[in-house]
Amino acid sequence: MLISEFLLWMEVQKGASQATLGAYRSDLFQLTGFLRRVGADLGKPTSVEKQHIQAFLAWLFHLGTAKSSMSRKMAAVRSFFSWLIKLHKLPCNPTEGVHNPRQVKHQPRVLNVDEIFALLKSNGENDVLQIRNIALIELLYGSGLRISEALSLDVADFSRDTTVLRVLGKGSRERLVPLSSTSREALCQWLRIRTDIANPEETALFVGARGRRLNRREAERIVDASCKKVGLDVSISPHGLRHAYATHLLEAGADLRSVQELLGHKRLTTTQRYTQVSLEKLIQAYDAAHLRSSEDFPKKQL
Repeated sequence: MLISEFLLWMEVQKGASQATLGAYRSDLFQLTGFLRRVGADLGKPTSVEKQHIQAFLAWLFHLGTAKSSMSRKMAAVRSFFSWLIKLHKLPCNPTEGVHNPRQVKHQPRVLNVDEIFALLKSNGENDVLQIRNIALIELLYGSGLRISEALSLDVADFSRDTTVLRVLGKGSRERLVPLSSTSREALCQWLRIRTDIANPEETALFVGARGRRLNRREAERIVDASCKKVGLDVSISPHGLRHAYATHLLEAGADLRSVQELLGHKRLTTTQRYTQVSLEKLIQAYDAAHLRSSEDFPKKQL
């Protein structure tokens, strides 16, 4: 009951997306199951102590849960108990002082421009689903949308003459994103044949083979299959296209603040992680071209 009330509050007051709500629901029910084994009950919040939360993290670790997933689960748990504190249903927060596991920092593989062009090449195919796939990938890369933002679009949100799209991002924050000419052409081509598979009452811009709104898992399979189809040595997620969009903008000279606005990031620090990829490439270029970076520099001077 408390979990349902909390999720409703997250949706109404915080504007949480359906993806976030689904993840938080799963995380809190997982915690509920664990607490019952150790004699505590999430339905009786005062029975939950700091040691229980620490034991939950240890249990997740022994299950082999990824550290990033553990951190997300802890975000759900912290939000839940903070909400209880606000409602005066709990005197103190049992998550206080419980730290997330140390994350292993690594930079994801980013597709280069040639790989993006290969991914977006239609090869003249007229298959309905392939035309839809190209339109979706063009939009994800060309405008840097989150997959949830792209899949929540309706047909009414797009018109042939539009140069920008209004999207609803995290926290129900609206923003305008530029629409590339190639993306606009791909969407127009898709809309001309969309009715071949879409249910008559369906309003979604992107639909699946059964005519209903395309879901996240289907979109992930589309991007993965498209990578394999063109022979790329790596498969990426829809978020990988957004990552490539940001990285390529920065490499082309776009300033960080502008990229922040385009991506819809609330904090600049979120955008700054994309600068690391560009910095690494700059260092590689320096090492390859700069005279003083070479180990045999003194010999070159002789």
